[in-house]
Amino acid sequence: MSTRPLGIAVVGAGRIGTLRARLAGKHPSVGFLAVSDIDPARARALGETAGAHFTSGSNDEVISRPEVGAVVVSTPEGEHAAPIVRALELGKPVLVEKPIALERADAQRVMDAVRANSGDLRIGYSRRFKECFLRAKEQMRHERLGTVVGGLARVYNSRAQAFSILKRDPHATPVLDVLTYYVDLMCWFLEGNRPVEVVARGQSGIFKAAGYSAHDVTWAIVTFADGAVVNFGVSYALPAQYPTLGQSDRVELLGTEGTMIIDDDHMDHLIYSEKGIPHAYVPDHGVPFAFLGSNTAGDWALGDFWGPLGNETRSWLDSLVTGAKTAHCTPEAALINLETTIAMEQSARTGRAVRLPLS
Repeated sequence: MSTRPLGIAVVGAGRIGTLRARLAGKHPSVGFLAVSDIDPARARALGETAGAHFTSGSNDEVISRPEVGAVVVSTPEGEHAAPIVRALELGKPVLVEKPIALERADAQRVMDAVRANSGDLRIGYSRRFKECFLRAKEQMRHERLGTVVGGLARVYNSRAQAFSILKRDPHATPVLDVLTYYVDLMCWFLEGNRPVEVVARGQSGIFKAAGYSAHDVTWAIVTFADGAVVNFGVSYALPAQYPTLGQSDRVELLGTEGTMIIDDDHMDHLIYSEKGIPHAYVPDHGVPFAFLGSNTAGDWALGDFWGPLGNETRSWLDSLVTGAKTAHCTPEAALINLETTIAMEQSARTGRAVRLPLS
């Protein structure tokens, strides 16, 4: 343990929790790994795969283990608050999946716990750790675009993945669960220049017919404090056989002294196979034609996991040992992201502009 000082608890043994646990289990500084899930059998199965030392059907039990020094919260979005607060009360750093919560009240509960315990909380907006967006942030740090006056961020995916997310949590709409990534990116690029107004419109059909309140398409214009206007859009209702395996997106920044365009649609690496290509997020779903590299979290290759979520997890674990600063989203920034996406849904529902911050 002197050379492997970290004890990590992973709360939630779903798809992302599985990746986090396996990455933690392979990290050279992790000497103790615990896994919990409301389904104890699923926790045990992941524990065996990841080499965990302890598993449980109780989140509190693994968070409270004396060997555990830091906690990963990978529960469904609406269940983030309780394990975060418990870990912070025990003085343990936390990495939680985005968004920080689905409800403003739950987010405030988390923020109160951060302040009361001087807590160390980071939110897993893993798009920050994708190489193209890291490169973009570096250009913004050098102010090479001058003053940003406008921009665009849009993301597409198939309804196969959207239905998988909505079945897990009907409140995890494409806006709250996915477009939040791009709100975070834009706020990160325009750091210190927060959103102040949202005007959005949505179109219902496919998801409504299936019993969900989510819009098939949502577009929003967000005005920032200095007057910059950014257009955000999301559609997770494309046909089930649409070839993306995750997020196909495009980001544009328009400045007084430059322009930056990030084409992340993944049409540069195509594959067609009569055997079919499995979908990482929807286990029983495959496509014959796919955009490789579009899997949001990253990809397994040569026995290891590569990409944004791998970069993000390793960076967090490294920082726990070294104290080095990282690019992770702070709770304050995560609250802005949540309020902005809530405002998008409110505006799309009412047809009215919504001012930020929310009252």
